Amino acid sequence: MWGKPTSQPFNLPLQSIRHAMALSEFDAKSAQRLMSPRPRVTRRPATRGGSPRCGSVLLLLFPSENATGELSIVLTKRSDTVADHKGQVSLPGGACEPGETYEEAALREANEELAIQPTAVNVIGHLTLLYIFPSDFEVCPVVAHAPRRPPFKPNPEEVAEVLEMPLTALLDETTKVMETWNIRGVDRDVPIYRFNGHSIWGATAMVLSEFEQRLRQVT
Repeated sequence: MWGKPTSQPFNLPLQSIRHAMALSEFDAKSAQRLMSPRPRVTRRPATRGGSPRCGSVLLLLFPSENATGELSIVLTKRSDTVADHKGQVSLPGGACEPGETYEEAALREANEELAIQPTAVNVIGHLTLLYIFPSDFEVCPVVAHAPRRPPFKPNPEEVAEVLEMPLTALLDETTKVMETWNIRGVDRDVPIYRFNGHSIWGATAMVLSEFEQRLRQVT
């Protein structure tokens, strides 16, 4: 349904990832929709008034510590004490503070949640803005690379668990399933990445889907 399965380590050169991020005719919205719940609100209703809150997340690539050195993505299971999306698997991130750029916000939030030092990573670029209806956020995913695996130190007030998802798993067809969930009283078809017993869905899955489809274009 989504792509080909893979079981081998996915050692994509960093230059290829930069190329994937810079594709000029890539249909990002279609890539996001592959892992979007159906139905889903994609635009902010005019009845809400004002403006959505500005947010940013960090999609950080880093080499695993095993022999292959395959690139992985860090994800977190949110604690039950955070304000939004309790218990869900997400990318590090949160609201932008006044005057912050998307990059500054993503790096600050990653530092607050996982003690990732901003000076230890290099920003590659941005993925496509995504509107999140339940929390009324417009979120910018920032993609970055760390030459070495950061020593993650989760903040227990925000992070219940740290997940390290290899690109092999992201590109493996068998990690994706479709389920029907009742969300806020409406039955929805929900595409899910299954990883280490966790369900990755919603906005996080849509961000990962855009990144995945970009990678498929250059492999």
